[in-house]
Order: sequence, then structure tokens, then C-alpha cells
Amino acid sequence: MERVPPDPEKLLQPAPLEPLGGPGAVLEAAVGEETEGTREDVSGADTMTGNNFWLKKIEISVSEAEKRTGRNAMNMQETYTAYLIETRSVEHADGQSVLTDSLWRRYSEFELLRNYLLVYYPHVVVPPLPEKRAEFVWHKLSADNMDPDFVERRRIGLENFLLRVASHPVLCRDKIFYLFLTQEGNWKETVNETGFQLKADSRLKALNATFRVKNPDKRFTELRQYSDELQSVISHLLRIRARVADRLYGVYKVHGNYGRVFSEWSAIEKEMGDGLQSAGHHMDVYASSIDDILEDEEHYADQLKEYLFYAEALRAVCRKHELMQYDLETAAQDLASKKQQCEELATGTVRTFSLKGMTTKLFGQETPEQREARIKVLEEQINEGEQQLKSKNLEGREFVKNAWADIERFKEQKNRDLKEALISYAVMQISMCKKGIQVWTNAKECFSKM
Repeated sequence: MERVPPDPEKLLQPAPLEPLGGPGAVLEAAVGEETEGTREDVSGADTMTGNNFWLKKIEISVSEAEKRTGRNAMNMQETYTAYLIETRSVEHADGQSVLTDSLWRRYSEFELLRNYLLVYYPHVVVPPLPEKRAEFVWHKLSADNMDPDFVERRRIGLENFLLRVASHPVLCRDKIFYLFLTQEGNWKETVNETGFQLKADSRLKALNATFRVKNPDKRFTELRQYSDELQSVISHLLRIRARVADRLYGVYKVHGNYGRVFSEWSAIEKEMGDGLQSAGHHMDVYASSIDDILEDEEHYADQLKEYLFYAEALRAVCRKHELMQYDLETAAQDLASKKQQCEELATGTVRTFSLKGMTTKLFGQETPEQREARIKVLEEQINEGEQQLKSKNLEGREFVKNAWADIERFKEQKNRDLKEALISYAVMQISMCKKGIQVWTNAKECFSKM
């Protein structure tokens, strides 16, 4: 029986907010009452600009790309592409126009910016960058990352990335993003000074949390599954589109043979010559039109690829939640262990096997003073552990709240964008078919006049 894929709308719909671990989690008892008050920004005030709405008065564009040659960190010569970012004030304070500011950025600098955003805003579905190397290409499309057509598509994708960040209610306020657009020199040093690399979670740690977390949140588990299936579906769609493009290109180009044959035929006919020559011309036009058609199709393919890469952004949010949940469970387990040790010392009973218990049996009991000192140390550790557990649980609640709010925003954006892209693609196919009908209609008129 064929498995029915889950409803994306249902998977992305957040359930009522609950503590990490789902309903009935044992860790809830350690939290106590929820604190109330105004939520602080997750990233901290030092990463935010003072004005929340500065981007509403600035236009952003990546206007051109330029091939350059330079030396990399290994002092080896390399060829790369630089992109010109232009920012322009929509309206100046005194109502006068302002000159456009511009600077050049490499693709690697866009990557650095996004990596920074991923670390400082783990609850945000950070917009993806366009592909570094061409994927899902059909045979006439170059896979060379220095190919002018590919560079142009990537320029459009990088501009789209900046506009995505600029329109995000949280990311648009980040100071590092603002400096990315305005500070050409020493920008990398400014980013590195934030120390975001040290705060980044290792892949090994994330993988460990995935397999060892005991009480995963069902909503994030379903979200991870949805992101995997979304990536799979879009990948299949792009592969099919590439195969169709290959065949369509061949079909159109073969029509050029009609033009050649009609032209040769017209040379040996007197009454029919003009009609055949005209029909051949229409066939040549039809054959050459496929290049522009498939170039337009690449635009829609790039829109699908953006959401192919968005799937990984969704998984990044899920991984961060798993890490927080795992840390929470580890802290709770450590606290429970210390409470048990304290109880055993107070009552003089040992419930589980331990090296300390075996040592006591072999070398005698501790003095009352030693026991009291150990109990006092454990009680201090327990008190500290309870505070840490409460803090982690509240942090986890805040993460879930912010993450689902951003996922809801992403869902609306995804539905709107993909709907528009698919409708536009269908309209383009209809237009292509109408042009084909018109070519044969014109050929028919040419034949009728013979």
C-alpha cells in the first residue's frame, strides 16, 4: 500500500505551549511557578540596533557581480566572484535624496553572516543562501560556478537573501547585519569579535543529543520529519523538471529541421516557394525560442531551491531544541543523583551499588563530622542545581515560544511564495503552449496561400 504523506499544514501548526519534554514531563516539578513579565530579546541588547525600523527607509540591492583574482588565506592565487551591494535611503530627514552607498562582498562573507545569525538566533528559521555550485542542472546548463548565467542567478539569490533578512522582524534589527551592508573594511574582524564561533554547537554534540534525549517534544519531532519530506519532495520535483527541460530542448531544436527542409524545398518550387519559405521561417523562430523559455524556467527552479535549502534551516531549529532538552534532562538527572546521595547520607542507607559504599564497608564508617560536611556540600550543590534546572526550563519554554512563533511566520511565507511560484510556472507553460499553437497557425496560413 502506498504511504500517504503527512499534511504539511498539520505538521507546521503549533500545539498549545507546554514545557520541554511534552505533557506530564517529570522535569516540570522542578520548575515551580512561571515568571511573568516582558520577554527579553534572546540575542541580547549588544547585538541590536537602537532603531527597530531603519530598514523600512533603506532599499537594498545586489546590483552586479565581478570576477576577480586574489590570494587566499594560504597565499595561493584564486579566482572568485565579488558582488556589489547597494543601499539607498528612500527618504532623507530633510526630504532630499541621498547618494547610494555601495560595497563589494564575496560569497564567503555572506556565509559568515549567515553562520553568525544561526548562532545568535537559534529560534529563527534563518533564510538560506543560494547554492554555491549548480545543482539539478540539465545537460545544456553549465555546472561551472564561474559561468556568467550561474553567477547572475546567484546574484539574484544573494539579493533575495538580504531582502529576506531585512524583512524579518528580528534579524533586521541586528547590528552585525547593518554593518554588513555599510562597513566594508574590517567587517570580518567585527564579526569574529562577537565570539560566535565559540558559542556554536558542535555537530557531534548535536548528534549525541538526537539519540540520547529521553523526552523529545513531539512537535519538533514532527517538524524535523516534515523538513526531511519537504526536502525530498522538492528534490524529486527539481529532478523531474531537469529531465523535462532536456527533452523539451530537444523537441524544440528538432523543429529547426523543419525550417531547413522547408527552405530547401522552396528552392525547387515556383508556386509553392514563398509559402514554404515563410513556414520555414516560423519554424526557425519556434526552435530558437526554447533558450529564453528555459532561462525563465531557471528562475522558478531557483525559487524551489530556496525552500529546498530552507528545510535545513528548519532542522537547525529542531537540533537546537534537542540540545536544550538534552541539557535539561542531564541537569535533572544530576540533581536527582545528588538528592539521593544526600538522603543516603542522612539515613545511613545505600539503595544502589556505589564505589563509595564498597569503600565504607571495607574501611569503616565516616565520622559524624565528615558526614555532616558532605551533607552540607551536597545541599549547596542541590540548591544550585535546582536554580540551574529552573533557569534551563524557563529558557527552554522561551525558546519553544519564540521558535513556534517564527515557524508560524515561515509557514505563511512558504505557502504564499510557493503558491505564487507554482501559479506563475503554470502560466508560463500555458503561454509557451499558446506560442506553439500560434507558430503552427501561422504555418497553416502560409500553406493556405500556396
